[in-house]
Amino acid sequence: MQTHSSSVVAVKAAHALRSMTTREFPTVDEYYRGLEQNSSALRRANRSHASLHTTQREIVERVLGGEDDSVETAQARTNEVIDEIVTRVETSKDRAATEAATVLEDGDTVLTHDYSTTVLSTIEKAVEDGCELTVYVTESRPRFIGRKMARSLAVIDDVETNLIVDSAAGHYLPDCDHVLVGMTCIVDDVLYNRVGTYPLAATAADAGVSMTTVGSGSKIIRGGFRFENEYRIPSEVMREPAEGFEIENPAYDATPMRLLDSVVTDDGAFDAEMVEEL
Repeated sequence: MQTHSSSVVAVKAAHALRSMTTREFPTVDEYYRGLEQNSSALRRANRSHASLHTTQREIVERVLGGEDDSVETAQARTNEVIDEIVTRVETSKDRAATEAATVLEDGDTVLTHDYSTTVLSTIEKAVEDGCELTVYVTESRPRFIGRKMARSLAVIDDVETNLIVDSAAGHYLPDCDHVLVGMTCIVDDVLYNRVGTYPLAATAADAGVSMTTVGSGSKIIRGGFRFENEYRIPSEVMREPAEGFEIENPAYDATPMRLLDSVVTDDGAFDAEMVEEL
């Protein structure tokens, strides 16, 4: 959860729940209870990952909604539901990336933040369509996950990759055509994403550079979910003891959708103000 995108976490959690299908249970009800308890534990592992919560809830609701006459039947159906949901998550990411790739044109300069498998796939698809791109990647302190993004982009032909410190984004934005970031989730009119997204969006808006967030449409949530930020250990920021001061290390920040220009999901590209309609 510290180094992977939220959709990857959702898929891994779904596969983890599969362990319930190999255990023995005396009754179907006991299996249902075990499935609920383990799914709840997975959701509690990170209360900020909307896709983790929605996929886990769907698995449990669909399995418990059946009328299984044996534990084996319930377990087989659990595997079927997990396979379907994992395929849907992975397919929706691919469709979102395909949609977002059409935003990019040959010769564009793009700035991206942190590590997003959907953004990475978007750039790969744009290159496959004949684009040559220059990409600036923020290193994304304090865990430096942007370095992982830069290494992934560096092996793609026709992508000139540049790694920059987070605070240098404003220096390079005037040379950029687009800012492209992933999404942890959108709740009402707020984009929740890796910390550093909000100041990047504000700077891009001031510089007049269009900013797009790309991800699965299932990450756009209205009601029934309250985003809870994660605060990580101080040693990620500074290893020596903090004497006389506190170290704050939030994992995510909240970006008002009014600072963005567009949202791209597997359902297509939309103006940011259309989020509530979505």
